[in-house]
Amino acid sequence: MPANLPGEARRKWNEVLMARNPKEKLRLLQEFLSLVPKHKGTRKLRAQVKTKMATLRRELEAEKHKKAGARGPKSFIEKEGAAQFVILGLTKVGRSSLLKSVTNAKVEVSDYPYSTQEPIPGMLPFEDIQFQIVEAPAVIEGAAEGKGWGAPTLALARNADGLILMIDLQRNPSEQISLILRELENARILLKKPKSRVDIERKHMGIGLRILVIGRLIDCNLKDVKTLLESYGVTNAIVKIYGNATIDDVEDSIFESVVFRPTIIVANKIDIEGAAENFNDLRKILEDRFNIIKVSCRTKVGMETLGTELFKMLEIIRIYTKEPNSKEPSIEPFILKKDSTVAELAKQIHSDFYKHFAYAKVWANRFRFSPRKVGLSFNLRDKDVVEMHMR
Repeated sequence: MPANLPGEARRKWNEVLMARNPKEKLRLLQEFLSLVPKHKGTRKLRAQVKTKMATLRRELEAEKHKKAGARGPKSFIEKEGAAQFVILGLTKVGRSSLLKSVTNAKVEVSDYPYSTQEPIPGMLPFEDIQFQIVEAPAVIEGAAEGKGWGAPTLALARNADGLILMIDLQRNPSEQISLILRELENARILLKKPKSRVDIERKHMGIGLRILVIGRLIDCNLKDVKTLLESYGVTNAIVKIYGNATIDDVEDSIFESVVFRPTIIVANKIDIEGAAENFNDLRKILEDRFNIIKVSCRTKVGMETLGTELFKMLEIIRIYTKEPNSKEPSIEPFILKKDSTVAELAKQIHSDFYKHFAYAKVWANRFRFSPRKVGLSFNLRDKDVVEMHMR
């Protein structure tokens, strides 16, 4: 965590935030980085700043190509389907083979390393919905600092709904997973739900600093938080603190919010001799922190479970709607988070359904008799059918 940065560095960071021109922001980031002391406590911050700089350089380069009429490499994929998952892994672990096996993507599987240089999307059907699977360029050492295609690859990971980390069971699993986890950590991408979250909503002027502690401060008080934020030039903002937060968590949120992405491990080439032993080694390394699927992209072993595991990992539910007097519910479901209420469904359909809500009827297999008349606070479950009634 960045800790005890010199005042000059804090002031420079405020200049970075105020900059709107990409060239100016890049110059200020370089100056800020030169003011950050090099020690263990600033390692992640330095990696994060280097990633920002690499992203800005690519944006400036892409803009230059655009003005010149040339087509630059694609680094962003618009989300489609119920959720977007990004495949991350070292080169030659089978990312292209996995994408080709489970989706409709027309992808070339090459024998050459680093053949994937821009993201490739495909759609994986699961029951009555589809998941978008995106193959990202290979992760390399220093990706979080912008080396290789690190900046766009990790930007894809930050934007995704979930991650698929791919491991080659022919190679040392410890080295592979350690490198990927290290780069994701340096890019401020968490793979397990954090104990706290700090959201900073900056305002232009006039409101001052409003700090709402919805959780609990562990090693500091409100005065400490206010002093820290003001030292970075955060003077007009609404700050919301969730969970059990430390002063380091607050400081981290100043630079960039840490994001959590649910993650599954896909261990490929289980059909190869010696793979079973490497798979057991991988399980010991991860100590049940992640769900691991063993597959063979060559023989298709284990592929049939991927959709089910992704659905469970996301903790989502499918809700079907029905118009009054209609016999059949909608074919396409609304996708909501597990334990969502009728109120959340109403808001997703249209704000009017929430504002003018009267009651809802719910058909569900768990009921002895359906439909049941319910209110806004009723908790929905997967495959419920809901009929809304408005005032």
